Amino acid sequence: MSRAVGSGMMEAGGFHKMKVDPFVKGFDMGLARPLSRSVRLNGFSTCLRLEQIYWNILTEIARLNACSVSALLSYVDREVHLRYGGVKNFSGLVRVVCVVHLLKGRVES
Repeated sequence: MSRAVGSGMMEAGGFHKMKVDPFVKGFDMGLARPLSRSVRLNGFSTCLRLEQIYWNILTEIARLNACSVSALLSYVDREVHLRYGGVKNFSGLVRVVCVVHLLKGRVES
């Protein structure tokens, strides 16, 4: 197991200097805080627990689609069932959808 220390990473042979610090200036640990929200997915109430950063990204995707976060999540739920027969870890799928959305934006820019 490795242990982060300062701006390096503890490795078997010592510290490795990080070229790109993942903790950017002003990093907000609150974005990593899990937050549970009640949502309706295609008429069914459920609770979804995601880190705050993912709720922020979902809000942005919903804004771009002129819909609510619940409508966006209902779309994701419906489409994963229609296209792939469902998914065992819906919250994991939602996280991947958020990351793909961000990466897509970087490629198109």
